[in-house]
Amino acid sequence: MSTLYPSLEDMKVDQTLQAQANAAARALAGAAEKSEPATAPPVLYPNLTELGDYMGLSLSSEEVQKDLALVPASGNQAGALVPSSQGVLVAPLTGNNLGLRRAEIRPGLRELHLCKDERGKTGLQLKSIDQGVFVQLVKANSPASLVGLRFGDQVLQINGKDCAGWGTDKANRALKKAAPEKIVVIVRDRPFQRTVTMHKDSTGHVGFVIKKGKIVSLTKGSSAARNGLLINHYICELNGQNVIGLKDKHILDILATAGNAVTITIIPTVIYEHMVKRLSPGKIKSSMDHSLPDA
Repeated sequence: MSTLYPSLEDMKVDQTLQAQANAAARALAGAAEKSEPATAPPVLYPNLTELGDYMGLSLSSEEVQKDLALVPASGNQAGALVPSSQGVLVAPLTGNNLGLRRAEIRPGLRELHLCKDERGKTGLQLKSIDQGVFVQLVKANSPASLVGLRFGDQVLQINGKDCAGWGTDKANRALKKAAPEKIVVIVRDRPFQRTVTMHKDSTGHVGFVIKKGKIVSLTKGSSAARNGLLINHYICELNGQNVIGLKDKHILDILATAGNAVTITIIPTVIYEHMVKRLSPGKIKSSMDHSLPDA
């Protein structure tokens, strides 16, 4: 199984740490064969314990040093091992980051049990796209929010009935007509979306510009550019927190208070604009669930 990394920076740091560990092991083995006293192993560039800046990162920051402290002293993988639904991520910089876990788009399907509130509402609004049914809106503090449904999730079944080919009206009618005590839905996590993990540089930036929630430009040589963030995509989540409908200043404030490692969930503009069609900006801002999900 190939090694997975949350970001390019994690990969480069891990490769450097592995090279240092291998060099140290070879030096000690050579000294043992010659029955000579062990000397200090050669230090390869970059020495991450001394280098203050690497790939634009401030490696002396308290948060990154804490993640580097998770790196094992020996072994084949020189990085913090982070459980994932797709295997194990090697993450010497990102570490066991809550934002990365909250933003994870899991493969496979989930069965969720919904109910209705005292007003007979689930807090869920559906949208038909390309013969599939998707979550268009999850209202804050609603039954849909409490079971973990998120914008862009695909709904495959409602109470045992396949949703493929349903129109928007039929999908929402199925929810409305369902019994209030238990609505069983089969869901696939956000198939139109993907996540990108980046690291702030020594000035606290990751290197992208947004306008009305859409990424419009990238800074050359930035973590955003290195890790494959794309323009003409909307930001759906920041460290797993839904930011759809928020003003740019609010999104940037959330980004500023996030840690050094930042995971952004994005969706192509053409899909996003179709998803939110006929939803007023005011309703998105006031009704959309913007709370932090459980990790």
